[in-house]
Amino acid sequence: MRFQNVLKSGLFLAGFGLLVSCGQSNNSQSGDEGTGEKKPRVAFVTNGVASFWTVAQTGAEKAAADLGVEVSVHMPSGGITEQKRILEDLVTRGVDGIAVSPIDPKNQTELVNQLSEHTKLITHDSDAPTSSRLVYVGMDNYKAGRMCGELVKEALPDGGKIMIFIGRLEQDNSRRRRQGVIDEILGRDYNPTNFDPPGAVLSGGGYEILGTLTDQFDQVKGKANAEDTLSRHPDISAMVGLFAYNPPLILEALEQAKKIGQVKVIAFDEDPASLQGIIDGSVHGTIVQNPYMYGYRSVQVLKEIIDGDLSSIPENKFIEYPAKYIRKDNVKEFWADLNEKLGEDSPASN
Repeated sequence: MRFQNVLKSGLFLAGFGLLVSCGQSNNSQSGDEGTGEKKPRVAFVTNGVASFWTVAQTGAEKAAADLGVEVSVHMPSGGITEQKRILEDLVTRGVDGIAVSPIDPKNQTELVNQLSEHTKLITHDSDAPTSSRLVYVGMDNYKAGRMCGELVKEALPDGGKIMIFIGRLEQDNSRRRRQGVIDEILGRDYNPTNFDPPGAVLSGGGYEILGTLTDQFDQVKGKANAEDTLSRHPDISAMVGLFAYNPPLILEALEQAKKIGQVKVIAFDEDPASLQGIIDGSVHGTIVQNPYMYGYRSVQVLKEIIDGDLSSIPENKFIEYPAKYIRKDNVKEFWADLNEKLGEDSPASN
């Protein structure tokens, strides 16, 4: 069914009143208040709920305030079904632009293409590279994954047994990120098209990757995955958490098992527990993205596109914010800068 027909269906319109997105915010004033000019209305849609997205929301709302845009932020907690409902509802409302992090680009490309016929649509954080989205704002996740793999090798220079934890593998960013970690640890050539089954045990160079455990953004399951790993593999050397909430859950499981410091933890993203862990020595390091700028730049580029200015879209349709290493030597400086952006107090130094 063509999307324009879906827009007319009573079933779809009935969903309008039922839509409640977790973490939704809209802190812009109504468009024409006092000026007679209508503000562009844009939406920033994430792929789940996590501290990472709280940072991105701050960036999106700052851009809206700076640029005179009305923005709503939507964090679906119900997976691909809820994200699809949110996106369709936004088009029904007639928003001028949408920035979305697709949960399952392989199965959402047609939806993205249909939405693009009715609004300006870009992707952020995780791409849908074969869709008709106008531009992707984010980083090269395969490259960032290899950076994370370098941290693993730093933490375990003599090799060891490793388990990888991640929210889901349907997303373009998570698949590429995880594969980059594996390829770097095993000393493989640079090849973003590689894919190892999550249940495969992989060995090379003194390292044994026991597998990849997913949790579908269910943090209870995420913690259970960590606990089960410690129970089944008492000789585990390192645990690698590739979504923002994974490393804190790993640390909770290690603390309960009284194994903090015995098992190396390598993180991704900038959850406060991960950053504090680097300061304390319970986390070796983390690879961070720039979620604040994902939010800010997404709103900014949507406004430019709505205004008819396409000059900021590169030929490759990729606005890149490269990943960074965070270790003990730079974690406090990074955290202080992050908290300044968020309007929060700097962490206590210890």
